[in-house]
Amino acid sequence: MGTRPRTAAGRAACAVVPVAAALAHIGPAATWLPELRRRRFPELSGLGRAGHVALTFDDGPHPASTPRFLDALDGLGVRATFFVLGENVARHPATARELVRRGHELAVHGWSHDRPWLPSPLRDARELLRAAEAVGELTGGAPLWYRPPYGILTSGRWAAARRAGLRPVLWTAWGKDWRADATPASVRATLAADLRGGGTVLLHDTDHASAPGSWRSALGALPGLVADCRTAGLTVGPLAEHGVGGGLDRRGGAAVAAAPTTGARRGRGVPSPTAER
Repeated sequence: MGTRPRTAAGRAACAVVPVAAALAHIGPAATWLPELRRRRFPELSGLGRAGHVALTFDDGPHPASTPRFLDALDGLGVRATFFVLGENVARHPATARELVRRGHELAVHGWSHDRPWLPSPLRDARELLRAAEAVGELTGGAPLWYRPPYGILTSGRWAAARRAGLRPVLWTAWGKDWRADATPASVRATLAADLRGGGTVLLHDTDHASAPGSWRSALGALPGLVADCRTAGLTVGPLAEHGVGGGLDRRGGAAVAAAPTTGARRGRGVPSPTAER
């Protein structure tokens, strides 16, 4: 028969254990904070070549909205990285295949769009691997990038990404396009406030986890966003061309080496929409 702690010190020690476990689980999620991420974890922020902006979309694919983004990107001559959900790939395989056919990069956003408040390392590992395999079947190669839903990187999801051979990357600028009150103008202005050369943009090509119809604000902001970047002398493309870390990707292609941070392009920002008028 086991014994139970009878002293105040024993009870306190028992209370500390679950608190410590919870902190170990959720502590890494502090990287969600933009300033901490930029200063301490620049590669996690998606900082890459100084003359390039990585354009990324989360939560798809969906047949009602994603094809419209593909048409708009074709018209702009831009390729992007789509962080897809495994469950949406399974539901909409034709739309997922169209992403690949149009030349865009697919990355992993997880299997479902949940919040990982409670530790579940086995589930994290199983579902992330399942999502990575779904993407790999579409592309014919192993995906490289992982962005967790809501940008919440718990210790379990860090470990799961490592086991799946995925590299976590978040963002440096977002458009807050998921909000019910978002408009193309608000998305463009919100992005411009934080966007610089070498940055990674977060938008959404569906309203899977957003306000209904909010994807239209991101779609409407795309032409202005690309124009702003090009006016600033910045190219726009997928993470595969962004040179995050200046390393090699596993698919056999060399990532573009990071550009020097000296010279005219250092810290070059995207002009605000109002500055053009």
